[in-house]
Amino acid sequence: MPQNSFFDNIQKQLNKQLPFVCYRLPNQSEVKAIFQNTADLWQTSNFTESGFVFAPYNIHKQAVLIPNSQSQRFSFDYQKSDTATSTKTTPQTNIGKEKHLNLVKKAINTINTSTLKKVVVSRTETIDSNNFNCIDCFKSLLNTYQNAFAYCWYHPKVGLWLGATPEILLQLKGNRFTTMALAGTKTNANSQWGKKEIEEQQFVTDYIQTQLQPISNFINTSPPETTNAGALQHLKTTINGILKTGYKLSHILSKIHPTPAVCGLPLAEATQFIVDNEGYDREFYTGFLGEINAESKTENRAKRNIENRAYNINQSASELFVNLRCMQIINNKAKLYIGGGITKDSNPNLEWQETIEKSMVMKNILNKL
Repeated sequence: MPQNSFFDNIQKQLNKQLPFVCYRLPNQSEVKAIFQNTADLWQTSNFTESGFVFAPYNIHKQAVLIPNSQSQRFSFDYQKSDTATSTKTTPQTNIGKEKHLNLVKKAINTINTSTLKKVVVSRTETIDSNNFNCIDCFKSLLNTYQNAFAYCWYHPKVGLWLGATPEILLQLKGNRFTTMALAGTKTNANSQWGKKEIEEQQFVTDYIQTQLQPISNFINTSPPETTNAGALQHLKTTINGILKTGYKLSHILSKIHPTPAVCGLPLAEATQFIVDNEGYDREFYTGFLGEINAESKTENRAKRNIENRAYNINQSASELFVNLRCMQIINNKAKLYIGGGITKDSNPNLEWQETIEKSMVMKNILNKL
């Protein structure tokens, strides 16, 4: 489909107030869109359907589904365009600083006096975005964050969300899975990783390995490496393996969502701290999104027919991302969601500054509109 027609169709879908999602996988040029034919609200909790899911942070709430059976699909090869420069800037604000500092201090104190080892605390920031244009914003996400999962998701009964997330939650193809432990944040490429960030990331790695061990025949874990996410850097460990017979997508999701990268450790204690102290509903922030149970063909070279041609095996494939670096658009206002992991070695002022830096991922996009 031509690029202009693609974006025209998105506008028509918006005008008709019908659900859709458009997205691009990291480091790829193909942009995909799924347009739902009606405004019905489809949900799932067992993840057996085929389509695009948008799942909340709260594991007790159902995920919203755009089913393939009720939708049309489009795609095109996106060529990066020149991003317009702008003198517009979003000023750094200290609104909410004292509240967030107190939240971080309370988290550190709780860690020092209980079994809690890590907890992720977050805040929101609302920015006026008059004359917000969804399509221009999505184009800017595509241009600016090419190594992230960039998306625009809309449902008239749920809302409008956009983001550029660096974190894979799960890739599952047949019985082979890949996930990652992504934690720790810094901005200076020349600085060394501190003890706090190394320990924080190791918590996530150990947890995921422990959770997946009972349902896996094999697990391989890479050494931690530094990965770029816009102007930020994180520590990343890649974990892949093979599921035991009888286990499927819903089983692995129940084991790894939410990870300590977005909640904390131990899970129950961190969850309760967030409920008691964060003071707002995260909704889809730190949830996950992506396609589930898509048909994927894999060439099987182990068995060949008499003409020496490889057989194709149809497998189910899912690719899900953690919903970080995102914003919700409500009545010409952009609601940004920002958080960070707290351990016993956290510094409250540095944790506040980290949320400022993370907020710039979306503010840089808004400044270009």
